[in-house]
Amino acid sequence: MNLNAPTQLIFIISLVIAIIGLLAALGVFAFIPLAAVWIVLIAYIVLAGGCLVRGA
Repeated sequence: MNLNAPTQLIFIISLVIAIIGLLAALGVFAFIPLAAVWIVLIAYIVLAGGCLVRGA
């Protein structure tokens, strides 16, 4: 299995999702119904998917 660097768009998307998760953990976004750990996990899955799929 070859790993590739994620595109800049995928990296920025995962970074934004991770920042939203961090802010949710700090209580800034109390209206988000998911726990902060799940939001950060989604960000990691997006980033890992970007590394696994070529050209994503």
